[in-house]
Amino acid sequence: MMHSPLPAPSPDLISPDLIARFTAIVGGKYALTDANDVAPYLIEQRGIYQGRTPLVLRPGSVAEVSAILKLANETRTAIVPMGGNTGLVGGQMAFNGEIVLSLARLDKVREVDAASNTMTCEAGVILANAQAAASEAGRLYPLSLGSEGSCTVGGNLSSNAGGLQVVAYGNARELTLGLEVVLADGRIWNGLNKLKKDNTGYDLKNLFVGAEGTLGIITAAVLKLFPRPRSVETAFIGLPSPRAALDLLSLTRDRAAGTVTSFELISRTVLEMGLNFTQGAREPLDDKHPWYVLMELSSQAGSGLHEALEDVLGTALERGMITDAVLAASLEQAKSFWRLREQLTEAQKPAGGSIKHDISVPIAVVPEFLEEATAAVQKMVPGCRPAPFGHLGDGNMHYNVSQPVGADKTAFIARWDEMNTLVHGIVAKYQGSVSAEHGIGVMKRDILPLVKDPVAMELMRTLKATLDPNGILNPGKVL
Repeated sequence: MMHSPLPAPSPDLISPDLIARFTAIVGGKYALTDANDVAPYLIEQRGIYQGRTPLVLRPGSVAEVSAILKLANETRTAIVPMGGNTGLVGGQMAFNGEIVLSLARLDKVREVDAASNTMTCEAGVILANAQAAASEAGRLYPLSLGSEGSCTVGGNLSSNAGGLQVVAYGNARELTLGLEVVLADGRIWNGLNKLKKDNTGYDLKNLFVGAEGTLGIITAAVLKLFPRPRSVETAFIGLPSPRAALDLLSLTRDRAAGTVTSFELISRTVLEMGLNFTQGAREPLDDKHPWYVLMELSSQAGSGLHEALEDVLGTALERGMITDAVLAASLEQAKSFWRLREQLTEAQKPAGGSIKHDISVPIAVVPEFLEEATAAVQKMVPGCRPAPFGHLGDGNMHYNVSQPVGADKTAFIARWDEMNTLVHGIVAKYQGSVSAEHGIGVMKRDILPLVKDPVAMELMRTLKATLDPNGILNPGKVL
């Protein structure tokens, strides 16, 4: 018979004596209680959620994490783990006075093994630092996100982050070989193996990747590395429609098989926001176009890639798939293209209220989804500005909708749930997902049972009750 995890006591009842016991585990320097010290842990980057906590713990070792969870489980004290605090669905927020457990001090790259193409990183390693450590060894860690200067490996895995190169390398789950996890009762599971083949029972790591800290706390991981590409080519392309972009993707895969590492679809609406927001940004092409693709090809071959890209674009132009294109003539020009793409999320803020949707649908129906969703939201809120962009190569679109020009921001944002319901209904029609790479957190928790298979929901609740019977790990998130 199904049963729910036992509720943790109200975090507001955490006694000074218990706070002192937790503090003793990490030492007073790393137990934050002052309001000014705690404040950065209680607000996330969009400013949508506000947390509260009596205590932030910053352990410096896996043993300290273990001791914290052992005490928390014994006393049924709720714990909210936090990485770089870049999450977008509230999964890292302590809403009810839970203790915040920051993994930021677990920031060591334990090993880079170039021969086996692996790297072992602790959870608090900043993604950009992991990329740099791989590069120093002549390897590539391909996970690439706009927040890579502040997000952490543990958070990336807990949310199963995707990013800009999923089309070639997969998301965080596909880039993980092994994990070290502290369970709710304080036991440490050492699953840090480098094996590409291991059929000894259940693949336990996949229970924790994407679980948002609700089943255990990831403290380290073995990550896959790849040879660094010897040549990279980047192009910014103007097109008439998403259907044309899909045709271009198919042509590129046919003509330049295995080299497509990024294929980003960008609407004119959101590009203009990016141009207005990004200092020094210039129109990438001479004329304006309804849609754009930012495409990157990478190869281990030292030559031939530029010619392959020219062939693809020449053929696409002849067939009417594209209307214009520019190949980056230098590394700096390529960086300027990517800088513009990476600013698109922030660039929407000056345009007023923006209702977000992080969705995925089968690649073949992305054009139909975009057409239907745009007609629906514009009918619902006349004058609103759909500003979609995202990873066409894997079907993940950030279907964001900005308020009408001059409209009241508060009134527009108040329709968040209504618009989400509308858009997510269209996603369901096309058999897609309402969370492609940001996770569930609290933002999508209540809609999950409406879109998830009922048996899947039962299995998820069973896992939660089994691994965290006292309900201390990130309560109220995902389920």
